[in-house]
Amino acid sequence: MVLNNKLGITDFIKLARDEEKISKMKARLMFAEGKLDTFEVGTFKGLSAIHRYLFEDIYDFAGEIREVNMSRGCFRFVSVLYLCASLDRIEQMPQSTFDEIIEKYVEMNIAHPFREGNGRSTRIWLDAILKKELGMVVDWSKVNKTDYLLAMERSPVNDAEIKTLLKSALTDKVNDRDIYMNGIDASYHFAGCNTYKTDKLSLSWYRHFTQTA
Repeated sequence: MVLNNKLGITDFIKLARDEEKISKMKARLMFAEGKLDTFEVGTFKGLSAIHRYLFEDIYDFAGEIREVNMSRGCFRFVSVLYLCASLDRIEQMPQSTFDEIIEKYVEMNIAHPFREGNGRSTRIWLDAILKKELGMVVDWSKVNKTDYLLAMERSPVNDAEIKTLLKSALTDKVNDRDIYMNGIDASYHFAGCNTYKTDKLSLSWYRHFTQTA
Protein backbone atom coordinates (compact mmCIF):
# COMPACT_ATOMS: atom_id res chain seq x y z
CA MET A 1 0.00 0.00 0.00
CA VAL A 2 1.28 3.46 -0.94
CA LEU A 3 0.77 5.93 1.91
CA ASN A 4 -1.01 9.20 1.16
CA ASN A 5 1.72 11.77 0.66
CA LYS A 6 2.22 15.44 -0.15
CA LEU A 7 4.27 14.54 -3.22
CA GLY A 8 1.33 12.95 -4.99
CA ILE A 9 3.33 9.77 -5.62
CA THR A 10 1.39 6.57 -6.25
CA ASP A 11 4.34 4.26 -6.92
CA PHE A 12 5.70 2.56 -3.79
CA ILE A 13 9.32 2.37 -4.99
CA LYS A 14 9.44 6.03 -6.06
CA LEU A 15 7.88 7.14 -2.78
CA ALA A 16 10.43 5.13 -0.80
CA ARG A 17 13.32 6.72 -2.70
CA ASP A 18 11.98 10.27 -2.49
CA GLU A 19 11.14 9.81 1.20
CA GLU A 20 14.69 8.64 1.85
CA LYS A 21 16.27 11.50 -0.08
CA ILE A 22 14.17 14.26 1.45
CA SER A 23 14.20 13.00 5.04
CA LYS A 24 17.95 12.33 4.95
CA MET A 25 18.44 15.90 3.80
CA LYS A 26 16.36 17.04 6.75
CA ALA A 27 18.40 14.83 9.09
CA ARG A 28 21.53 16.51 7.73
CA LEU A 29 20.05 19.96 8.31
CA MET A 30 18.95 18.94 11.79
CA PHE A 31 22.61 18.51 12.69
CA ALA A 32 24.00 21.46 10.69
CA GLU A 33 21.48 23.94 12.10
CA GLY A 34 21.49 22.59 15.65
CA LYS A 35 17.77 21.81 15.53
CA LEU A 36 18.09 18.65 17.60
CA ASP A 37 19.40 20.65 20.55
CA THR A 38 16.15 22.65 20.60
CA PHE A 39 13.86 19.61 21.07
CA GLU A 40 12.78 18.14 24.40
CA VAL A 41 14.82 15.10 25.41
CA GLY A 42 13.17 11.84 26.44
CA THR A 43 9.57 12.94 25.92
CA PHE A 44 7.04 12.10 23.24
CA LYS A 45 6.90 15.82 22.43
CA GLY A 46 10.61 15.66 21.60
CA LEU A 47 10.20 12.52 19.51
CA SER A 48 7.23 14.06 17.72
CA ALA A 49 9.32 17.14 16.89
CA ILE A 50 12.07 14.94 15.42
CA HIS A 51 9.56 12.96 13.35
CA ARG A 52 7.80 16.10 12.14
CA TYR A 53 11.07 17.73 11.12
CA LEU A 54 12.20 14.66 9.16
CA PHE A 55 8.95 13.92 7.35
CA GLU A 56 6.92 17.15 7.21
CA ASP A 57 7.69 17.65 3.51
CA ILE A 58 6.33 14.20 2.71
CA TYR A 59 3.43 13.29 4.99
CA ASP A 60 0.55 15.23 6.54
CA PHE A 61 0.76 12.90 9.55
CA ALA A 62 4.37 13.84 10.36
CA GLY A 63 4.69 14.12 14.13
CA GLU A 64 1.11 12.93 14.71
CA ILE A 65 0.07 9.86 16.70
CA ARG A 66 -1.11 7.10 14.38
CA GLU A 67 -4.81 6.32 14.17
CA VAL A 68 -4.49 2.78 12.83
CA ASN A 69 -3.30 -0.44 14.43
CA MET A 70 0.03 -1.76 13.20
CA SER A 71 1.93 -5.01 13.32
CA ARG A 72 5.13 -6.55 12.04
CA GLY A 73 5.02 -10.26 11.37
CA CYS A 74 3.26 -11.83 14.34
CA PHE A 75 3.99 -8.89 16.66
CA ARG A 76 1.33 -6.24 17.20
CA PHE A 77 2.40 -2.79 18.33
CA VAL A 78 0.38 -1.02 21.02
CA SER A 79 -3.28 -0.69 20.06
CA VAL A 80 -4.50 2.80 19.20
CA LEU A 81 -6.96 2.42 22.10
CA TYR A 82 -4.09 2.43 24.59
CA LEU A 83 -1.43 4.35 22.68
CA CYS A 84 -1.80 7.74 24.40
CA ALA A 85 -1.76 6.12 27.84
CA SER A 86 1.29 4.10 26.85
CA LEU A 87 3.14 7.22 25.68
CA ASP A 88 2.33 8.98 28.97
CA ARG A 89 3.73 5.99 30.87
CA ILE A 90 6.89 5.90 28.76
CA GLU A 91 7.50 9.60 29.40
CA GLN A 92 7.55 8.89 33.14
CA MET A 93 10.16 6.14 32.83
CA PRO A 94 13.55 7.06 34.33
CA GLN A 95 16.50 7.74 32.03
CA SER A 96 19.49 8.33 34.29
CA THR A 97 21.43 5.12 33.51
CA PHE A 98 22.26 3.25 30.32
CA ASP A 99 19.95 0.37 31.24
CA GLU A 100 17.06 2.73 32.01
CA ILE A 101 17.54 4.60 28.72
CA ILE A 102 17.52 1.42 26.62
CA GLU A 103 14.48 0.13 28.50
CA LYS A 104 12.71 3.38 27.66
CA TYR A 105 13.80 3.07 24.03
CA VAL A 106 12.48 -0.50 23.82
CA GLU A 107 9.11 0.60 25.20
CA MET A 108 8.89 3.43 22.67
CA ASN A 109 9.60 0.96 19.90
CA ILE A 110 6.77 -1.25 21.18
CA ALA A 111 4.47 1.80 21.17
CA HIS A 112 5.45 2.63 17.56
CA PRO A 113 3.53 5.91 17.71
CA PHE A 114 3.73 6.95 14.05
CA ARG A 115 2.28 5.61 10.81
CA GLU A 116 5.76 5.47 9.22
CA GLY A 117 9.36 6.34 10.13
CA ASN A 118 9.30 5.10 13.73
CA GLY A 119 12.71 3.43 13.84
CA ARG A 120 14.57 6.23 12.08
CA SER A 121 13.16 8.98 14.30
CA THR A 122 13.38 6.96 17.52
CA ARG A 123 17.07 6.13 17.03
CA ILE A 124 17.78 9.88 16.83
CA TRP A 125 15.63 10.34 19.96
CA LEU A 126 17.64 7.64 21.74
CA ASP A 127 20.94 9.33 20.92
CA ALA A 128 19.60 12.63 22.25
CA ILE A 129 18.84 10.97 25.59
CA LEU A 130 22.22 9.24 25.74
CA LYS A 131 23.97 12.50 24.91
CA LYS A 132 22.15 14.47 27.61
CA GLU A 133 22.33 11.90 30.38
CA LEU A 134 25.62 10.07 29.73
CA GLY A 135 27.62 12.22 27.33
CA MET A 136 27.56 9.35 24.83
CA VAL A 137 25.84 8.38 21.57
CA VAL A 138 25.63 5.16 19.58
CA ASP A 139 28.00 4.84 16.64
CA TRP A 140 25.34 3.17 14.50
CA SER A 141 27.84 2.39 11.75
CA LYS A 142 29.35 -0.19 14.13
CA VAL A 143 26.01 -1.95 14.71
CA ASN A 144 25.29 -4.93 12.47
CA LYS A 145 21.87 -4.68 10.82
CA THR A 146 20.88 -8.32 11.28
CA ASP A 147 22.06 -8.42 14.89
CA TYR A 148 20.18 -5.20 15.65
CA LEU A 149 16.90 -6.25 14.05
CA LEU A 150 16.95 -9.63 15.78
CA ALA A 151 17.78 -8.05 19.14
CA MET A 152 14.98 -5.52 18.76
CA GLU A 153 12.56 -8.27 17.77
CA ARG A 154 13.39 -10.11 20.98
CA SER A 155 13.60 -7.00 23.19
CA PRO A 156 9.95 -7.00 24.37
CA VAL A 157 10.66 -10.33 26.08
CA ASN A 158 14.36 -9.90 26.92
CA ASP A 159 16.25 -6.63 26.39
CA ALA A 160 19.68 -7.95 27.46
CA GLU A 161 20.74 -8.56 23.87
CA ILE A 162 19.97 -5.06 22.59
CA LYS A 163 21.61 -3.54 25.67
CA THR A 164 24.82 -5.49 25.02
CA LEU A 165 24.81 -4.68 21.31
CA LEU A 166 24.32 -0.94 21.73
CA LYS A 167 26.63 -0.61 24.72
CA SER A 168 29.50 -2.03 22.65
CA ALA A 169 28.92 0.72 20.03
CA LEU A 170 28.87 3.73 22.38
CA THR A 171 31.17 6.66 21.71
CA ASP A 172 31.83 9.94 23.49
CA LYS A 173 32.15 11.78 20.14
CA VAL A 174 28.71 13.27 20.61
CA ASN A 175 29.23 16.23 18.27
CA ASP A 176 31.29 14.47 15.61
CA ARG A 177 29.85 15.15 12.16
CA ASP A 178 31.04 11.88 10.62
CA ILE A 179 29.62 9.83 13.49
CA TYR A 180 26.26 11.52 12.99
CA MET A 181 26.14 11.33 9.18
CA ASN A 182 27.33 7.73 9.03
CA GLY A 183 24.89 6.94 11.82
CA ILE A 184 21.96 8.31 9.81
CA ASP A 185 23.01 6.17 6.83
CA ALA A 186 23.24 3.09 9.06
CA SER A 187 19.88 3.82 10.70
CA TYR A 188 18.20 4.16 7.31
CA HIS A 189 19.93 0.97 6.17
CA PHE A 190 18.23 -0.84 9.06
CA ALA A 191 14.93 0.37 7.54
CA GLY A 192 15.90 -0.83 4.06
CA CYS A 193 16.73 2.66 2.76
CA ASN A 194 20.24 2.84 1.30
CA THR A 195 20.02 4.58 -2.08
CA TYR A 196 21.55 7.90 -0.96
CA LYS A 197 24.44 8.93 1.25
CA THR A 198 23.37 11.64 3.68
CA ASP A 199 26.60 13.60 3.40
CA LYS A 200 26.44 13.64 -0.41
CA LEU A 201 23.00 15.16 -0.78
CA SER A 202 22.82 18.60 -2.35
CA LEU A 203 21.54 21.50 -0.26
CA SER A 204 20.84 23.47 -3.44
CA TRP A 205 18.62 20.60 -4.63
CA TYR A 206 16.63 20.72 -1.40
CA ARG A 207 16.22 24.49 -1.60
CA HIS A 208 14.92 24.13 -5.14
CA PHE A 209 12.57 21.36 -4.01
CA THR A 210 11.06 23.47 -1.22
CA GLN A 211 10.63 26.44 -3.55
CA THR A 212 8.78 24.42 -6.18
CA ALA A 213 6.79 22.10 -3.92
